[in-house]
This record gives sequence, structure tokens and C-alpha cells, in this order.
Amino acid sequence: MKQGGSTDAKRRAGESAAETVEDGMVVGLGTGSTAAHAIRALGRAVDAGLDVRGIPTSFQSRQLAREEGIPLTSLEEATPDVAIDGADQFADGDLVKGGGAAHAREKVVDAAADRFLAVVDPTKEADVLDYPVPVEVLPDARTTVAERLRALGGTPALRAAERKDGPVVTDNGNLVLDCDFGAIPDPGGLGRDVASIPGVVEHGLFVGLVDEVHLGTDDGVDVFEP
Repeated sequence: MKQGGSTDAKRRAGESAAETVEDGMVVGLGTGSTAAHAIRALGRAVDAGLDVRGIPTSFQSRQLAREEGIPLTSLEEATPDVAIDGADQFADGDLVKGGGAAHAREKVVDAAADRFLAVVDPTKEADVLDYPVPVEVLPDARTTVAERLRALGGTPALRAAERKDGPVVTDNGNLVLDCDFGAIPDPGGLGRDVASIPGVVEHGLFVGLVDEVHLGTDDGVDVFEP
């Protein structure tokens, strides 16, 4: 799968999804570079008078929303009318997410929303999902979960932090195992199997959640329902 993706394509996707947000809405604010473009676009709209509240999915999205002047709320206080979030890979409307280690909260917010808009660029598109699946695990369960993931045919690797020694620690205080299963012809079945492992907090397979895809390209945006 191609990596990267042009900044213009990501920006177009994020801004396209942000344009669907109407006055008075509560918006789930996703994590990642493409979702960040949507948050910035919403910030400009708020500055121009749009009345919205955001529910961030991570420390990163919370900080960006604050910088952009978007009023924030929580799932305890409101239900999202729409959630806007990116993906590491998508195929037939199903996603692999969790490159930012925020997939547990992302899934809670995205699933709670009345509509979930996925913002992506062409490098994220695949015929069949085959991207390593992030699995958030309780620290004490890392070894036993890894054994069970191997039994399911996966190759798990503890995600290491980039700027410090040791592993990545999620906003929830857990660890992440990136598990390579190769091609995933049945994301729903694999997701159920992984979720059933004791010690798994959440996995990065988002199956059947997307209501609309905003695919940014170098020429424009393709909007479609999966």
C-alpha cells in the first residue's frame, strides 16, 4: 500500500466533511493529519459565527480544537450528530485505525455519532484490508494477548515510542500491539475474535461504522456511501 498522501488531498477531504456540519451540531473530532484539516476548517467556521461543540478523541485533537477556538463538550453531556475521522486504510467502507494510538476513544465517539464521515486520501484505499491492526491492551496482559493474537494468525509487535525509550502509552494508560494479519478478507470476524481476548481494550478494525467517505484527490473530493 502506498504511504503518505498529498497535503492538498488530505485538506480537501477534511474541509469537505467539515462543510457538512450545521449550526447547533455536536461534532466528534477525530485524530490524525486529515482529521486535523477538518478541525481547522471548523475552527474557521466557528470564528465566522458557526455554533458547534466538539468532542475530541485524543489529547492531540483536544489541543488543536482549543487552539482553533472550538467549544468542547463530552459524551457524558452530549451525543455527536456527526463524527469526522481519518483512517490508516479503508476497503469497502471498513477501516483500520489507530496509527495515533487513539482508536479506543475514536471508536467510542465514531460509533456514538448519528453519522460517521471518514476522511481519507487515495493512498489509504485498498481492495482488501491488510494494514497491521493496532490492538490496545492492558499492560499486564501484553504477553498473554500477544500469544492469542499469534494463535489467530497474527504477528504482534509492541509499538515503541519515537522520541523516548520504551513503548507508546495511550491516553488511557495502556500499550499498543501492532498486529500484522496479512490480508483480512473477513474484518468483522477477525474483529470479534480479537475483541474476545481477555486484556484487549480495543482493536483498530472499524467495521460497518462508516456512513459516508470523503475521498480527497489532487483534483477534488469524491463523496460516497460505502
